[in-house]
Amino acid sequence: MAARPRTDDSGGGTHTLGLLYPPAGRLRDYTTMQLSFVGAVAEAAARQGYDLLLAPAGTHDDPSFLRMIDDRRVDGVIVMEIRREDDRVERLAEAGFPFVAIGRNHRADVAGWVDLDFAGLAGGCVQHLADLGHRRIAFVNRSEQLFNSGYGFARLGDEGYTEMMKKLLLTPHAYLCGDDLASGEEVVERILSEDPATTSLVTMNEAALEGVYRGLTRHGLSVPRDFSVVGVAASPWAEQVNPPLTAAEIPAKEMSRVAVDLMMRRLRSPDSPPRHVLLKPLITLRGSTGRCRPVPGSEPENELPDFPDLDLDF
Repeated sequence: MAARPRTDDSGGGTHTLGLLYPPAGRLRDYTTMQLSFVGAVAEAAARQGYDLLLAPAGTHDDPSFLRMIDDRRVDGVIVMEIRREDDRVERLAEAGFPFVAIGRNHRADVAGWVDLDFAGLAGGCVQHLADLGHRRIAFVNRSEQLFNSGYGFARLGDEGYTEMMKKLLLTPHAYLCGDDLASGEEVVERILSEDPATTSLVTMNEAALEGVYRGLTRHGLSVPRDFSVVGVAASPWAEQVNPPLTAAEIPAKEMSRVAVDLMMRRLRSPDSPPRHVLLKPLITLRGSTGRCRPVPGSEPENELPDFPDLDLDF
């Protein structure tokens, strides 16, 4: 049997990385996107000669977190689903335990991190729709539970959408939506009930995407003829709906590879300054967006001026 390659100069260590990744699904299960990240991190770690230990810990007092850190079961930790105030990050920083993050908050700056510019991506999606003539643009975010718990990507996406709408002098309409098909249908019902003249939406919820499409079909709206949809999603899910979703890509494999590389750098050179990598992928045009066709009855009628009776002599 071939020996497993060693990637550091130390004589010990577990050659195992920890992944702190709480499930975000409605039933406390891992979403399809999350499973993609788990697989990508495991692959990247294996290429470096490391195994991966997954813990569903969302807080610093979770038993799986305590076993991983207190028992030194891993050489370093990759933290995901970062919240604005995250006690896991606080605990790791205070303990001086090697860690990096996929995601970021102010405390994560003491370590390396890789993240997407979710605010910029959401704003770019709005700009794309505005360039196509859309003015009634809704925003479909993640679940109320995730948003209220301070998840960074949900908050940043909301901020980017709202900022761009205001910059374009448009009225923002943001909605929280569960991570499932039924919630996607329900959020379309809410959007069209509150503003029937809505002609497009931006979404950061790939798990509800199929439900969004079904909801639009139920209302007799064809994508993209009657209604445009653009989102932030990984390509496998963007391409599974019909028509395929115009989207800013979430490069799960690339982000996972960068995170593991940052972790290796941290383990090999613990005194080196932390590196921060912010990615802003381009929007990939597919089939879900088109020129705006105003909803009948939503546009003001052109009023002809009243002229006094004139006696015109030709």
